[in-house]
Amino acid sequence: MSPLSAIGIGALGGAVCYVSVSVIKTRFKYDDSLDAFGVHGVGGTIGALATGLFAQKAVNPAGADGLFFGNAGLLGSQAAAVGVTAAYAAAVTWLLLKILDKVMGLRVTEEDEVIGLDDTQHRESAYTLLD
Repeated sequence: MSPLSAIGIGALGGAVCYVSVSVIKTRFKYDDSLDAFGVHGVGGTIGALATGLFAQKAVNPAGADGLFFGNAGLLGSQAAAVGVTAAYAAAVTWLLLKILDKVMGLRVTEEDEVIGLDDTQHRESAYTLLD
């Protein structure tokens, strides 16, 4: 794709990731302390789909044209790849969580949560300047 398209996609991706991390995560109250889904999941999806829109053989002769340059098939391929990748990631995540739950458990006790995970799990104190 052209540099101008890439800049536009980057700006759109950044804005959508910001909304995903700051608004959607708060609204749906899901636990993503490193914002992996809001940044990599959402941003990757935007980038993959945008490739299906803006790709140009004029820029990369070995590639393919996107929807805006006459090839709707590339957008379909990109959307299918996003769907398969999301399904694979969800299935593997579910399987790993099931295994971890059986081996060591996924939750700490309520008492550990009240005391704080820094102390009970890591034997460290956060924000010691406030003491």
